[in-house]
Amino acid sequence: MTHATPPVTPPFALPRWGKHWGLRRLADANGFFSMVAVDQRPPIVNLVARARGIAPEAVGFDDIVAVKGLLAEGLAAHASALLVDPDFGLPAATPHLRPDRGLILTLEEHRYDDAPGGRRSRAIPHWSVAQIRRLGADAVKLLAWYRPDAAHDVLAWQQAFVQQAGDDCAAHDIPFVFELLVHPFAPVGGAAGAPDYSEDTAKQSRLVIDSVRAFAHPRFGVDLFKLESPIPMAQLPDPHGPGAAAAQALFDEMGAACGGLPWVLLSAGGTMQQFEHALVYACRAGASGFLAGRAVWWSALQAYPDAAAVRAALRHSGVPYLGRLRETVARLGRSCRGAVDFSGVQQEGQVCRVRAGGGLASAP
Repeated sequence: MTHATPPVTPPFALPRWGKHWGLRRLADANGFFSMVAVDQRPPIVNLVARARGIAPEAVGFDDIVAVKGLLAEGLAAHASALLVDPDFGLPAATPHLRPDRGLILTLEEHRYDDAPGGRRSRAIPHWSVAQIRRLGADAVKLLAWYRPDAAHDVLAWQQAFVQQAGDDCAAHDIPFVFELLVHPFAPVGGAAGAPDYSEDTAKQSRLVIDSVRAFAHPRFGVDLFKLESPIPMAQLPDPHGPGAAAAQALFDEMGAACGGLPWVLLSAGGTMQQFEHALVYACRAGASGFLAGRAVWWSALQAYPDAAAVRAALRHSGVPYLGRLRETVARLGRSCRGAVDFSGVQQEGQVCRVRAGGGLASAP
């Protein structure tokens, strides 16, 4: 007696579910990102120092945590995701994190090595993608300073730095949010530093766009770009006025340089109005939202250390501002709503026999 041979079902190539789900967690239900960054370190240290009338070196851990706690308390519920650093932001934000919002953790150290040939980034000591995944975050964020005309050894260092982060995120199946910033060359005699970042007002659009194009290569494993304006925000014309077409062309070129990867706009310490203008250009060019910090909350923090005044300012200024930004993104932005396709699953056990990313798992 012969038995019918069961049909052979082709292996099911399971997508990277962790990355897919993590990106969904960072966006709203319509696939738009309205994320707030509170991972800044030098800007907050310097603000506290001015408020207290002390040197930045004298600012204590508790003060930094207090500032970040106020920001998380006032804004976490109004953002699709919150970006925090592990040293100060995570302890401060945890009491205010919501289960229906995303969480991104920073990987890079705010200090870096500056030299005339370019800037080398560092990871936070004793910190890794594995730890970020273990803590339950939805994504990893890495900032790398870059300019294509830097010295060859600096370019090689920065590219290896980013590729390692991308490889680690792939290994742990967690989204890689990559922030890219062009920087001015350091003068001769430069050293390790961490100045209060402000946008380079002399940056060249070509350096910004070419940097994006370089890191869109699949070997870097970027899942979501966090990008600066290709034109200094203070120099952007009104997006509805004269001169807008030339500025829009540069944003369009930057969006195309992403190679189909989703991207969001960062605020680079710009004013509220400057960032609103930049976001219009970005969304017209295909951005899916924003990941902004000081444009949202800097004005409110000027009341520190009066916590009640900071809370009131966030409520009356920061929250409505976030609402306006969300409206811009919903009206002009590109939704990022990919779906995992399970139509290839035809029989029991098919999903369990494959590894994430495709390929049959070894038999036990």
